[in-house]
Amino acid sequence: MESYWPEEGELRSIEQQAASIGDPVRKLRYLRAAIRLQPRLAPQSSLRGQRYPKPWAYRAAALVAALLALPAPPSADVDSMLVSVPAKPRPLAEPPPTVWLVERADDFEHYSNGLRIENLFQVRAEPRGYWRFPLDGLEPGEPQWSREPAGIVFHSTESHAAEFEPERTGPLRRAGLNLLAYVRQHRSYHFVVDRFGRVHRIVSESDIAHHAGWSAWSDGNWIYLGLNQSFLAVAFETRTEQGLACLTDAQVRSGRMLTEMLRARHRIPAVNCVTHAQVSLNPHNRRIAYHTDWASGFPFAELGLPNNYALSPAAVLLFGFHYDERLLESGRPGMWQGLQAAARRLLEEASAQGWSVKQYRAVLLRRYQQLVALAAERDPKEAWP
Repeated sequence: MESYWPEEGELRSIEQQAASIGDPVRKLRYLRAAIRLQPRLAPQSSLRGQRYPKPWAYRAAALVAALLALPAPPSADVDSMLVSVPAKPRPLAEPPPTVWLVERADDFEHYSNGLRIENLFQVRAEPRGYWRFPLDGLEPGEPQWSREPAGIVFHSTESHAAEFEPERTGPLRRAGLNLLAYVRQHRSYHFVVDRFGRVHRIVSESDIAHHAGWSAWSDGNWIYLGLNQSFLAVAFETRTEQGLACLTDAQVRSGRMLTEMLRARHRIPAVNCVTHAQVSLNPHNRRIAYHTDWASGFPFAELGLPNNYALSPAAVLLFGFHYDERLLESGRPGMWQGLQAAARRLLEEASAQGWSVKQYRAVLLRRYQQLVALAAERDPKEAWP
């Protein structure tokens, strides 16, 4: 197997991320996961068979130390840092921005960053409440009950839209109103950003919107299943053409202000601001990206976020799900980096345990099934007042 080494742009990103980690052992562990040379796979064995020596992910720790001027911890055994679960994606260190409510009326809200939210289409739905599971080993840990939104899922409405031109203002307005009525009826999203950049609150933030279906994500500390319950939904009125959905300048500006407000209000980390394609899954064929809206081209940077396409989808990394190779061949290259990093990590972890990749995927799938069963057993409705 050929070795993998990040390109110059990736190295700069890794340097910035490593600089935010104070503990030298954690920093070295992060570097080993981020800049790894592929080991040889150990021979296959049964789950109860012989354990093989753990592979070294690097030829020498000094190579990493030289890269970022990181002295190796005096008593750190690099080989012992291999863990029995995939490396945790680490939230970025920067805090959410400071945004506060300036004015509220029956039909609108105005915030300090310039955001205006229209409330004419607001509707109540089922109250929010969900279990989140600690990311700590292959066996399910004790879940924690929460009512607070943990993240944001970005969507495209995929609705019919007229050309965005002055002479089409009438059809554009009618299409937008029809969309809002449909979304309100089905409680599909919490917010819709129309093509003129107006932000409409549909489902109250304290309630559940039906936007994510079968889905999964992890912020490195917690695992979230069924993101209808745990994540807010922000949809942009747009349609995917030739693998790419386009936003107007007004939508980008409003989307950034809305993201800032939601992150400030609910203390949402940047790592939990993701697209529908990143979290969507099909439990029947065990593949990700069942829904492919924003599989590429989402303007993370313009919305004040890091490129979260570089993060490995939790369904692949933690639960052993597959992805369709056609996803990489269909003009959607944005997810390649995260998907390929997850595939490399699965190989590394399987080898570290002396298992085949197929065996390791089976273990991860069992974890997913256990968590789903545990969530169903602990009916969240019992915790509602």
